Parts: sequence; structure tokens; C-alpha cells
Amino acid sequence: HVQLVESGGGSVQAGGSLRLSCAASGYTISGRCMAWSRQAPGKEREEVASIAEDGTTSVADSVKGRFAISKDSATNTLYLQMNRLKPEDTAMYACAAKRWCWAGPVIYWGQGTQVTVS
Repeated sequence: HVQLVESGGGSVQAGGSLRLSCAASGYTISGRCMAWSRQAPGKEREEVASIAEDGTTSVADSVKGRFAISKDSATNTLYLQMNRLKPEDTAMYACAAKRWCWAGPVIYWGQGTQVTVS
């Protein structure tokens, strides 16, 4: 049974930082494509960062220079470090396991964690 469980969301003032975590069970994230996506009310889902099978990372232009994705294979946990947060970063953030990165299909979703920036 695969579970992706996010934590670390919350409310923060503009300019602040948060670190999201995604603890995986039943699925080894090492050597797999993992990603963080977000969705704000009334907006389409946006993939903000991904980490490929070989560890190569990619971030969306909207968060470049502010967000960073990483993973800890020892604890099977994915992270999203978010710095210099802006009100437009307010969204539900979810981690995802993908078949492959770039345009690959999502095979597992987490339940999401809310980030609110004011």
C-alpha cells in the first residue's frame, strides 16, 4: 500500500520560508521521479519542482531562485524548501510519484498540505 504524506504547510508572511516534507511508504523514492505540484483555487495545477531518477532537479520559472527540491533516500522523504514566499504562492501543495519526469504521468499523489502566504 503506497502512501505519500505531506507535512510542513501553514501560514506565513510574505518573505518568509517553509519546508514541506513528503514521507513515502510502500514506495522507494530513490531512483524514481518525484515532484511537487500546487493548485490554487480557480487555477490549474502547476508542477513547481521535480527531481529525476538521476537526481537532476528542475523548478518552474515562477519559483526559480526561491524554491528547491531535494530528497533523503535514507528516510525515503522528499522535500520542498520554499524561500522568499509571495502571496501568489498560496496554494495546496502535493507531492507526486511520476512514471518519469518532464511530461510523465503521475502514478501516486499525496493528500496535500496547505500553504498560505499573506
